[in-house]
Amino acid sequence: MKQAVSVAVLGAAGRMGRTIVRLLLDRSVEGLELRGALEADPAVLGRDAGTVAGCGECGVKIVSNIADAAAEADVLIDFTQHEASVKHAQTAAEMRKPIVIGTTGLDESDMAEVRKSAQQIPVVLSPNMSLGVNLLFLLVKEVARALKDKNYDVEIVEFHHRRKKDSPSGTALKLAEEVAAGCGWNPQEVLCFGRKGIVGERPRAQIGIHAVRGGDIVGQHTVVFAGEGESLSLRHQATSRNAFGMGALRAALWIVGKPPGLYGMGHVLGLEE
Repeated sequence: MKQAVSVAVLGAAGRMGRTIVRLLLDRSVEGLELRGALEADPAVLGRDAGTVAGCGECGVKIVSNIADAAAEADVLIDFTQHEASVKHAQTAAEMRKPIVIGTTGLDESDMAEVRKSAQQIPVVLSPNMSLGVNLLFLLVKEVARALKDKNYDVEIVEFHHRRKKDSPSGTALKLAEEVAAGCGWNPQEVLCFGRKGIVGERPRAQIGIHAVRGGDIVGQHTVVFAGEGESLSLRHQATSRNAFGMGALRAALWIVGKPPGLYGMGHVLGLEE
C-alpha cells in the first residue's frame, strides 16, 4: 500500500486552518494525513488540533515552533498572515520541504522572498485555491481579449466577511491582472479602487475594483463587462470554505516530488503547463 503523504497545517486554529484539519481527518482527499499543526495563538498551544477544529482528538498537538510542526511532514500548508508566510517559506526551504501558501496580502517584497525560497523547493502560491475561481481566471482573460477593442468597461466587485483583513481580496487583484493581460494593459496603470466625489468621466482603459465587507460572507467575486446596450457578468460564489480547503489539499498531494519552482493552482488543476 502506498504510504500517505504527511501534512503540517500552519495556522491550524484559523478559519482556513480548522477547515483543512477537518478535511484531512475526514480523509476528504485520499493519500494525505495530518502530522503537524502550528499556531501563534497562545490560547490553543498544546491542545489537540482535531479538538480545536471541532472534530475530536486526533493525537496531533498544536505547537508554536515551525521546525517542530514540520518535523514529520512531507509538505506544509500555510494559511497565516503575509509576514508569517514569508518566514514559513524560508524555513521550508531550509528544511527542503514543499509548501502550499494560500495567504493573501503579500506585497512585492514578500513575493521576492517567496521566489527566493522557490529556487530551493517547490511552492504553490495562489490567492484562491478553488477550482471554480481558477476557471474564472481563465474565462475573464479570454472575454477581455475578445472585447478589448469593443468599447466595454470592466468592473470587479468582491464580497467577504467582516473579519477579512486585506482589501481588496487577492482574488479580485488576480482577476484584474487577468483582465489587464487580456486587454494588453499594464495593471499598475489601470486599476481604480472605488470612487468618491466628482471623479470625471470614466476612462476607457480602467478596471474598477470594489470591496464589500459584511457578516459571514465566505466569498463572492463578480466581473462585469459593460458595453453600450448590454453587459456581461461572470460570477463565482463560495458557499463553504471547503472549496478552498479541498484545493489546498489537492495542491499538497500534487506538489510532493515536483522540482523547485513557483507554481499556481492552474498547474495543480491541469489548467496550464
